[in-house]
Amino acid sequence: MTRNGIGIRTAQVRSERLTGQIHVYDGAGKGKSQAALGVVLRSIGLGINTPSNSNRVLLLRFLKGPERDYDEDGAIAALQRGFPHLIDQVRTGRAEFFGPEEITAFDQVEAARGWDVAKGAIASGLYSVVVLDEINPVLDLGLLPVNEVVKTLKSKPHDLEIIATGRAAPQKLLDIADLHSEMKPQHHPTAKALFIEGIEIYTGAGKGKSTSALGKALQAIGRGINHPGSTRVLIMQWLKGGSGYTEDAAIAALQQSYPEVVDHQRCGRDAIVWRNSRQELDYIEAERGWEIAKTAIASGLYKTIILDELNPTVDLELLPIEPIVQALLRKPRDTEIIITGRCQNQPAYFDLASVHSEVYCHKHYANQGVELKRGVDF
Repeated sequence: MTRNGIGIRTAQVRSERLTGQIHVYDGAGKGKSQAALGVVLRSIGLGINTPSNSNRVLLLRFLKGPERDYDEDGAIAALQRGFPHLIDQVRTGRAEFFGPEEITAFDQVEAARGWDVAKGAIASGLYSVVVLDEINPVLDLGLLPVNEVVKTLKSKPHDLEIIATGRAAPQKLLDIADLHSEMKPQHHPTAKALFIEGIEIYTGAGKGKSTSALGKALQAIGRGINHPGSTRVLIMQWLKGGSGYTEDAAIAALQQSYPEVVDHQRCGRDAIVWRNSRQELDYIEAERGWEIAKTAIASGLYKTIILDELNPTVDLELLPIEPIVQALLRKPRDTEIIITGRCQNQPAYFDLASVHSEVYCHKHYANQGVELKRGVDF
């Protein structure tokens, strides 16, 4: 059968890989740290549903010192309180941007401290995922020796997943990466001319679109936890019916603790939809999801709305474009909309994006025949 258009992988039962991979997210576009947070959310969700501590995550955040608050802090703290056996977080460095001419002894000591934590965590066998958030600029600034970092990562335990984020990843790190997604910023003059803000789009062939959206949701949930009543989050996902998505358990746990903060909806069949395999139910489910999303956008009740995989839903012609354009033009000014997914032809609402990251795929283990992994990829 010929498959035309774009099909989205679902969480149907399939074989899974056991070997851990090295992921690198870099580039000048937005979404790198968010993608890492999305994987954290999935990994914790997987751990909630398994009896052992085999899905423990270390979130090691370079260049993000504790003297500054970040949006995701509240949600991470809530997950740590609820599931202390599943997540550890370490923050190092200053909280402000600095260039190579502004490096201090403190910066060098903090980078070394973070790397000591990383080496111990990698060697310990205690973690299934180690996130090295913003390690790329640390290496680019010369705060850590690239050769030592590369050597340690190459000798990691067989099943350990490593995620490195940040701009300016050095070539030696890219050479050993199993996955390399580059976030490239795209600019839309229409959005600027119309003073449109708060619409973000993540598209492209690389990995990191839905995980960036989940990370963005985690940031927004953190704001809502820290400032009750001021932030409510809707995560609306198309083409992802059925069950088995590991982020569901973590989101449900946050919903239970903070019911006033987050809502989560899925629509679609538990099957990959291609242009020549569309069924009537696909149209019904797509429209059902859009009715939920359209009402949420207009209501002003939600300050952050994730429209995950809306792009391929439109690309498959399951939804018309113009109602989406009109809903986005009428959104409340303080409502953020995050739209994700591949598409072969950019629909008109892309022109309204104030932030647009095209995720380029330089490497992906799936293209080498490596299976996807529950708790990381879905």
